[in-house]
Amino acid sequence: MRSIIFLFLLITNLISAQDFLHTEGKYIIDKNGEKIILRGIGLGGYMLQEGYMLKVPFSGQQYVFRNHVEELIGEEATEEFYKRWLSNHVQKPDIDSLKKWGFNSVRLPMHYNLYTLPIEDEPVKGENTWRETGFALTDSLLKWCTDNEMYLILDMHAAPGGQGHDLNISDRDPSKPSLWESKANQEKLIALWEELAKRYKDQPWIGGYDLINEPNWRFSEEGHKHGIDEKNNAPIRKLMIEITKVIREVDQNHIIFIEGNGWGNNYTGILPPWDKNMVVSFHKYWNYNRTKDIEAFLEIRDQYNVPVWLGESGENSNVWFRDAIKLMEENQIGWCWWPLKKLGSNNPLEIKMNEGYLNIINYWKDEAEKPSRDEAIKAFMQLAENTKIKNNIVHYDVLDAMFRQVKTDSTLSFRDHLTGKNIIKAVNYDLGPINKAYYDVDYANYHVSTGGERQPWNKSRLYRNDGVDIFKTQEGELYVGDFVEEEWLLYSIEEEEKQNYNLILSLRSVSEGSVVNVYLNDQLKETLEVEQSDQFQIYKLDEIELNKGLNQLKIAVNSGDIDFKDMKFNVQ
Repeated sequence: MRSIIFLFLLITNLISAQDFLHTEGKYIIDKNGEKIILRGIGLGGYMLQEGYMLKVPFSGQQYVFRNHVEELIGEEATEEFYKRWLSNHVQKPDIDSLKKWGFNSVRLPMHYNLYTLPIEDEPVKGENTWRETGFALTDSLLKWCTDNEMYLILDMHAAPGGQGHDLNISDRDPSKPSLWESKANQEKLIALWEELAKRYKDQPWIGGYDLINEPNWRFSEEGHKHGIDEKNNAPIRKLMIEITKVIREVDQNHIIFIEGNGWGNNYTGILPPWDKNMVVSFHKYWNYNRTKDIEAFLEIRDQYNVPVWLGESGENSNVWFRDAIKLMEENQIGWCWWPLKKLGSNNPLEIKMNEGYLNIINYWKDEAEKPSRDEAIKAFMQLAENTKIKNNIVHYDVLDAMFRQVKTDSTLSFRDHLTGKNIIKAVNYDLGPINKAYYDVDYANYHVSTGGERQPWNKSRLYRNDGVDIFKTQEGELYVGDFVEEEWLLYSIEEEEKQNYNLILSLRSVSEGSVVNVYLNDQLKETLEVEQSDQFQIYKLDEIELNKGLNQLKIAVNSGDIDFKDMKFNVQ
């Protein structure tokens, strides 16, 4: 009888385990027993603010930013600001939208101090006080993910003491002992993971536990301070094994995600894996997107028969996004982009910069007068309000590059251009890959591969995330600028019936000898010599015949440097 009961419990546990995301050899398997490619996004800036996301002109740790806020509005108002920030930044409509757009997973970058007190603040030394703020936020997020059948991966982004010399990513105070310099901080981290495992061990839509985000630390006397060439990574392996042990004492179901030194990429001395349900994560930024650029992780996958996962990537142009995701998909590697939203356009959602906060930024730069306390409170509360998705700018060009363009080279109209009924803005060229929807000479940042400076693409970072340079006039009108030789833009236009038009273009040249070619359905229609001018000039083309259905208009720079604002079709 005992053997029958044991067999029953074994089978029951096995069935239960299969309800969770888990690994089988080189692949991650979903609850249906099918291979799954995780297509995810990280919620950077939510529980942990990084200064660049807020465009601050000083050191970018969250505690530094918070101190600056407190200096302007006081402790009580600062507490209210952060309460609203956490309440507004991620809500159910965010997760509903992610599901609709094609994501199947979310990575939550956690700040440990939302879940427990720093070691120096514990009333009793060596004990752990649990703060319900972080757990309550996680519970809500998990419910929204569960409702959408999306996996939530818990990521310890800011570990007690901070896990590296890149201070912003872990909100590290360098005047205090780091994670690697303090046994108490390590014990705090281990205890926190044990508590998280206890609370979420039975939740199948928890995708797994990402133990320590981007360790970047030199343990030897010599070498790069961020650990990219570190050979002695034993302290990282030891700590992650200790974390895994306490997790497995209460939770045998969830995947353990591990990250190497040097921002997650240096696995010397960390492998082989020590758990049967483990994924090796790597991070990828600002380098080329060729198979050989991920070869080291393909070799890890083959050598150890373990899945690999691009756990964080982004902060580049649409060209780079498409190429990187396509590379992952072709190699059956899941990916997670960074971040969902910030003050800036190269992510799916953009938080709007309100005028009051811009004035504060300028004050911090010593370029404006100090705002009054009331003015500053109003500005920060508006910034928190602007984090709601209903107040965000949705960058559909970014989403198009991440999903549709990975599968096809075809173009789509950015707007529904109906001739004769509206002005077609130059900035509303087609959605699609470079060399299909547009061409620009600068289109992505590859400075890690080139060893040079960061390379720009859209120089003003306005409106769209392609290489096309978009600027704004003093009146607030957007236009394509720095539009130079060899560059071109494509516009797909639907026509209800065959019709002749006059085409009116608004152009100006910032140099002498500028020439623009106008093509319709691959046929050269006109060559325009654009005069040098400070003002936009009108250039008219007669007898432009559009066919019924789809037409494609191409504006190409033959020579010179052009600014292009808009165009309009007038019926003859």
